This record gives sequence, C-alpha cells and structure tokens, in this order.
Amino acid sequence: MPTNKIVIITGASRGIGAATAKLFAQKGYAVCINFLTDEIAAKPLKNEILQFNVKCITVKADVSKACEVQRLFDTVDQELGCLSVLVNNVGILKKQCRLDEIDEQRFSQVLTTNVMSCFLCSKQAVKRISSKYGGKGGAIINVSSGAAKSGSPNEYIDYAASKGAINSLTKGLALEVANEAIRVNAVRPGLIHTDIHTSGGEPSRIERLKSKIPMQRGGQPAEVAEAIYWLASEKSSFVTGSFVDIAGGL
Repeated sequence: MPTNKIVIITGASRGIGAATAKLFAQKGYAVCINFLTDEIAAKPLKNEILQFNVKCITVKADVSKACEVQRLFDTVDQELGCLSVLVNNVGILKKQCRLDEIDEQRFSQVLTTNVMSCFLCSKQAVKRISSKYGGKGGAIINVSSGAAKSGSPNEYIDYAASKGAINSLTKGLALEVANEAIRVNAVRPGLIHTDIHTSGGEPSRIERLKSKIPMQRGGQPAEVAEAIYWLASEKSSFVTGSFVDIAGGL
C-alpha cells in the first residue's frame, strides 16, 4: 500500500539532496531519489533509506527536459502514490571565472539545468497536489543559494543568476497557489560542505572563505536538510513565499 507521505527530491544522490532524503525517510516519508548520472551513489543511499522501513525508489531522469520530468512523476504516481512534497534540489555550477570568460553554451546549460528543472517539476507537482486539480495539498521547497544575493562575482555569475531566477519563481508560484493548499518556499544555503566546490575547481573554497562567515565555519548538508524538512512540515503551516538563509550569518 502506498504511504500517506511521499517526497520527490531532485538531484538527491549526494550532498544536500542525500541528507534531505535520509531525513524525510526518518520522518516516515516514502522517498523518490532522482539522479542523472551518479547511480553509484544512488543505490547505497536507497539501501540506507530502506532501513527506515519506508518505501524508496530511484529514478534516473534529466529534470531539465519535460518528457523526462513527466516520466519521473508518472513513475512516482504508479510506484509510490500521491505526492506530498517536492524538493527542487538539482543544480550545477561550472569552474570559477569572470563573466567575460563565460561562453554562451555554459551560461545556457547552467540556467537550463537549474531553472528549467525547477519550473518543470513544480508544474507537475502543482497539477498533482493543488486543490484546484482535486489534490490534497502539499509543499514545494526550492533550493536556492546565497549566491543569488551576493552575485558571486569572479566566480559563478551564471550560477548566481540561475538562483536569482529560482527566488523569483518561488515567490510568484507561492502567491499563485497560496489558496490552493500548496505552500512554496526556498532555502538559501551559503558555504556548505559538499562536492559542488570541487565542480567549481576549488575543493578547499570553504577553508579559504570561512573567516568571512560570522560563525567562522561552513555548514553541513544535514543542517540544510533540517530547514527543508521544517518548511515541508505542519510546523511551518503559515509560511509561504519565504526564504530561509542557512549561511552562518552571511
């Protein structure tokens, strides 16, 4: 029998996504782990989640493509049941550089992956959980970034721009569906210990920058996961269109 609580987490095979998947499983959710390439990480994560006596499936899908998003959500409908929560976590960044060194292909890929995925997945979620469509309501949580506020000069202006777009999408969608039993919020992590910094070409980036953080340390994926879960839970039942900064004071 399908569980009463079901979450889809995009880009969930590692980092913040994996920590979030484990926390939701601990809280009794059936979990859909979406991944694109890292099946090696997704399989042991699934096995770990199954230890919490909940259902878990892994679905390989490029969530920047409408047909694959449709397949992802249809798979959850068939194998788990009625969606409760969507966590739009997937995101990429490229090697650090100035804007005048970014080519068109890179800029397009970053925005397509980070923004289009959030749009497409949110659209499918709304059609399932909105009271307008006969749904029971639920929550959408978007993973933005502190980069949306700082602009990430000399590093990742394209990434920052994509997260700024996600902030706007979060606010607009929250207001559209506020009376349809859907809450839409976002978390904005700062410097978090994940391998995304390796993708940017500087694995030790947090060590270089932590002196600028008021708390003098980087954050952990589990700390971000706790905020995501709170935004999905009834403890935040009067919160929508809001942003939770998880950045140690930045």
